[in-house]
Amino acid sequence: MPDATGTGETAAIQTPEISPLIPASASGPPVPAPPVQSPLAQASLVQTPLLTRAAPPEAPPAEHRVPAQRSAPKQDASPDAVLVRRTMAEVGPVADKVTSYFYALLFVRHPDLRSLFPAAMDTQRDRLLKALLTAAEHIDNTEVLVEYLQNLGRGHRKYGTRAEHYPAVGECLIGALSKYASAIWNPELEAAWVRTYTTISQVMIDAAATDELRAPAWWYAEVVAHDLRTPDVAVVTVRPDQPYPFLAGQYTSVETPWWPRIWRHYSFASAPRSDGLLSFHVKAVPAGWVSNALVHRARPGDIIRLGPPAGSMTVDHTTDSGLLCLGGGTGIAPIKALVEDVAEHGERRPVEVFYGARTDHDLYDIDTMLRLQQSHPWLSVRAVIDQQAHLQLPDAIRAYGPWNEYDAYLSGPPGMIRSGVDALRDSGIPSERIRHDSVEELVAAAQ
Repeated sequence: MPDATGTGETAAIQTPEISPLIPASASGPPVPAPPVQSPLAQASLVQTPLLTRAAPPEAPPAEHRVPAQRSAPKQDASPDAVLVRRTMAEVGPVADKVTSYFYALLFVRHPDLRSLFPAAMDTQRDRLLKALLTAAEHIDNTEVLVEYLQNLGRGHRKYGTRAEHYPAVGECLIGALSKYASAIWNPELEAAWVRTYTTISQVMIDAAATDELRAPAWWYAEVVAHDLRTPDVAVVTVRPDQPYPFLAGQYTSVETPWWPRIWRHYSFASAPRSDGLLSFHVKAVPAGWVSNALVHRARPGDIIRLGPPAGSMTVDHTTDSGLLCLGGGTGIAPIKALVEDVAEHGERRPVEVFYGARTDHDLYDIDTMLRLQQSHPWLSVRAVIDQQAHLQLPDAIRAYGPWNEYDAYLSGPPGMIRSGVDALRDSGIPSERIRHDSVEELVAAAQ
């Protein structure tokens, strides 16, 4: 149910799984749930060219992670969406109070649900409102929201979430919203929220039920290799206890034995392998519980847990469009996986990779990328070094274009993604052919 965590983590994919459950329809006194009527239903180690300036600082907490999505076109809002967004605007200045009150209601009224959450609730408080904003702001965007919610529904199985938990969470959430949006709250507004969360929760419940028939709620995985590339970046390789199906460009959630019920998202750092092994690039960040455990404590033989794969930042093999890939910091991990995926399919479509880092030292996987470039003449790798600053990443993209015949993939910090998306659009790449993993940009792109 909850994806509650303590402190933020930095991962190859820099965005959150929503936590806790997006609730079902219920209000504070209970309101009958109406039917769902929402719009949802080069390189013998030849030196790679060094571009200057562009790599952003390391990515923000992985809590903000959502499945990679294509940018969505702007559209007129439905009446319910207008009312929901009006509520969010009203409670935005007191978001901390709203979330505190929500959890107080939840744990007092439904103490049995407390065990589904981790002991530390620090980051959980901030994540809830961000989760609400993401889902509510996209209530009219079926393509973006349905896949998002389906991934959430499947992912929440690992917490022990069941369908009957949703109404309790919804009751307390709407109770908190009604208290802090009291100046505008009325029956019409409440009914809009009931309809919205009926729809949102049903998508999640249905996705979880379907997934239960074909996959476990989680996989155990043994650490088989731990390669410390820099003092704070490790490549961790694990062997799942049973087959783990995924696609290059996707990500999963990881729980360590040292911090039970605290999960972080990490991208798969390779395409699926014949030996079934999975690798992740992990950067330890200050006070990062899971990241520090994986970088500094994990050793071969340790057992971790993996949630289901998620994300749609995958290659469309039905086209021969070129790929333009931008990876910042540990965001190079899914980019490497995409390159391997193209190679395994025997395609010779052009692939251009811009690898961003703050310093030469931070290019911890450049040798791997250069070896790939040496093996595949259709691949070009360019490093973008922040501290050799003459050129911003968007300017580099423009300088090496045009890119109008390419599909673009971005993985890294929100600042990099934001500037990268703008530059790509300016270079002639349509929004629907730009894929990335940041919640902030996902929300902005739809407005």
